[in-house]
Amino acid sequence: MMTAACAAAELKPVALLTEETIDDWEAVDAGGSGETEWLPDSNVFVIHMGEMLSGAVYQKAADLPLTHYEVTLEAKRMRGVDFFCGLTFPVGNLETCATLVLGGWGGSVTGLSCIDGLDAANNATGTFQRYEDDVWYAVKLRVTPENISMWLGEKKLIDQDIAGRKVGIREGGMESYVPFSLTTYNTTGAFRNLVVTPLPEKKAE
Repeated sequence: MMTAACAAAELKPVALLTEETIDDWEAVDAGGSGETEWLPDSNVFVIHMGEMLSGAVYQKAADLPLTHYEVTLEAKRMRGVDFFCGLTFPVGNLETCATLVLGGWGGSVTGLSCIDGLDAANNATGTFQRYEDDVWYAVKLRVTPENISMWLGEKKLIDQDIAGRKVGIREGGMESYVPFSLTTYNTTGAFRNLVVTPLPEKKAE
């Protein structure tokens, strides 16, 4: 029987925001959630402002690698003052997930929720970044069994060792968005060029 690791190794980069894959996303209606919109002329996915959390879950996450992978995307804030990009992703298995947050807690906190039960505003991954409206930001996230790293453009913001650490999502709504999703909080965000790329088991920095 082919293991999950072997299956992931055979995968090639998968583009998840295209005309062919957009139907694999399902919006979450949690009451007060903003609507989602696909703009086919520009291949842009928009999550409109809701009262709180808004977003969509990728329905074929089981076909993606669970570790030794990178996610690249571009995101921008169109309206609002809280996080415009919440990327929830699996860490080793579909039940263990974390969320990369860009622009949370009033528009600037960037980090992982959660490490050892602490969210991005309260753990070592959290930093303050200045984001402008209607500006595309390039994001790269790398997940291995030992580490989660993240770059904003060319700048490496997160280098978190996870061996022996508790990785999980933030309670209070994110449970509906596992294992792989895009979310915003009281903010309109736009996303494009989302690609998941498997990595060899050892990759040099």
